[in-house]
Amino acid sequence: MITVDKHEGLSVRVAVLNEEVSAQEVAFYLFVPGELKFGKHVLSEDDFYHRVLTNSRTYFTSRYHLPLVHARLASRDKLPTEQYRVSLSLYAYQYALSLEKATHDFFESVSELDDADALEQLQDTIEMAVEILRRLRRYKPQNIKLLKYYHNIDNYLSWLTEQRFLSLLAHMPRGNVYKTARQQLIELCQAEEAHRLVNRYNSDKAVRDPTRMVNKMRLARRLIEFPVTIRQVPQALGNNLNKLAKASATAFVMLFVTTVIIKARQYLGEITLSFVLAMAGIYALREIFKDDLREALWRWIRRGRPKWRKRFIDPTSNREIGRQLEWLDYLDFSTLPDEVKKLRRGKLRQREEAVVRLKVKTQLEMTRFLSGYDTTRDVWKFDFRSFSRLMDRGSQRLYRLNDGQVLKDSVEKRHQFNLISCQRIKGQPTVYQRWKITVNRSKVVDIEEVFD
Repeated sequence: MITVDKHEGLSVRVAVLNEEVSAQEVAFYLFVPGELKFGKHVLSEDDFYHRVLTNSRTYFTSRYHLPLVHARLASRDKLPTEQYRVSLSLYAYQYALSLEKATHDFFESVSELDDADALEQLQDTIEMAVEILRRLRRYKPQNIKLLKYYHNIDNYLSWLTEQRFLSLLAHMPRGNVYKTARQQLIELCQAEEAHRLVNRYNSDKAVRDPTRMVNKMRLARRLIEFPVTIRQVPQALGNNLNKLAKASATAFVMLFVTTVIIKARQYLGEITLSFVLAMAGIYALREIFKDDLREALWRWIRRGRPKWRKRFIDPTSNREIGRQLEWLDYLDFSTLPDEVKKLRRGKLRQREEAVVRLKVKTQLEMTRFLSGYDTTRDVWKFDFRSFSRLMDRGSQRLYRLNDGQVLKDSVEKRHQFNLISCQRIKGQPTVYQRWKITVNRSKVVDIEEVFD
């Protein structure tokens, strides 16, 4: 299962769920509009990988595994500090993801649902939040060493719940239908604010300074995610092959130069001005073509080979739980698989697009996963700032008639990217998905999945 959504500003988040899958291959094809004149001359493959892409992998489950977590929390006084921290972080991380997804889904669907369905969805979200926070606070530890972890997580979840529900209040449709739900959300936000004040989780300076509070909560989120985030050890491949390409190019050039020198010596005879000038020209040609030959030979050797490798390390046990090979290439439209061409509908405009392929091949050992988890969530973030720099500034003018008067509207310039994914799992049919990503110079405007 692959999902694509907006992240922050000019970023897009692509999430791949590896549910009970030990091995799979995923390829992403990003189609960049031709009018941006984007290509390898603008951003090399290595620069694209390091500037545009970021990757993280965490433990995840579509089921909550609350009995397991509650059992661990109930025996908190018998657990070492590190195990308690992992258990509580799993609980908080799962709740934070669920709450963010639930509120995001409400924003996306509220305009399409009738009032009854929207209220039911909103009520389910509120009940879920209240119940999970109640269960969390029921198991408050008495051990001082464990209490600090509890305070940090309780503080963050209380603040996150308030922020997500305040955002619901800010964007909730107006009308008497939502009056009761609105009042319920207000009371819940007030209760969470009072809960943090009573427990003195934050200093007065932090409460008065929004910037300081947001930065503190961002740090708290990172501390929650650390025990469930799988550590990655990256390695660039091909260093030895690169050395081989350099040596082969140098040897070939030197062989050619030596042969030419011998021929020139036989033709020109003794060392004369003509011979010296001929040698100068030969060495000049060597410097011109040596780098080009090395690059051509390097591209030929590296073609089709993975460029990076990652090792996945469990943050708790420090054991290796899997590996991943990664490819990144600029492709011509004519070389794309037929299924991708068909999905993209290769017209003339599409053929002018630059196509970047990211291919990922993953092998996991689920028997070494953290207890209770058989799924990982692989997140790729695409940063579109490198593309926004190529977009024209300003806006266009749109003129229209209204009751005999000419009105002038300012229309911002937008560009549409296409992202196609190809997911292959052994023993299952290949799954293709396509999204349209609309971007302007300052943000990702819209993401729409296309169902053909």
